[in-house]
Amino acid sequence: MTEPTAFWDSIAEKYAKRPITDLEAYHYSLDRTRSYLAPTDHVLELGCGTGSTALLLADSVARYTASDLSPKMIEIGQTKAKTQGTDNVEFIATDVSDAQHAGTVYDTVLALNLLHLLQDLPTRLSEIHAMIKPGGLLISKTVCLPTKGLPLKYRLMKGILPLAQMLGKAPYVNFMTTTKLEQIITAAGFEILETGNYPVMLPGRYVVARKI
Repeated sequence: MTEPTAFWDSIAEKYAKRPITDLEAYHYSLDRTRSYLAPTDHVLELGCGTGSTALLLADSVARYTASDLSPKMIEIGQTKAKTQGTDNVEFIATDVSDAQHAGTVYDTVLALNLLHLLQDLPTRLSEIHAMIKPGGLLISKTVCLPTKGLPLKYRLMKGILPLAQMLGKAPYVNFMTTTKLEQIITAAGFEILETGNYPVMLPGRYVVARKI
């Protein structure tokens, strides 16, 4: 399997041009996220990709740190921020384990379309827990398995995924149910406040959880 940084670097340009497949679900979850943010907050986004979501949410907070393990994704995000004149977003190239800088703790950590791509998720969530202020929030959106059958195109995708991974054409993916995902989040020291599926068919499980 291709090393994760190399894989995401290799698709950065295409990723930046790829349209959002379900705009209604994307904007709904974005609005729900914005409702939890305060003008004084310092937010960390893990797995920010090319920064599209970061740049849409930045005007809701004081400081926004957008991180991704792909330096090429980060370069694209920095260019977007400069073009838009957004000056309260810092882009950094780092993986989840190293995203906490010099003991900084954040009001909110975002992990949008990320958790299903992380190996050893319980450990990664424990690391994320340490990055958040007491009473602060983890807001995530994660592709999960549906409870009633898998659509044909996703059954086919799951079938060919191991070969694609061997050829370096696909990343690691953890296929979880929504129940399993929430059990792992809770076990890491979070209290779940809100959940929803956006989109519904192949659940994009949206979870807001408070550090306890």
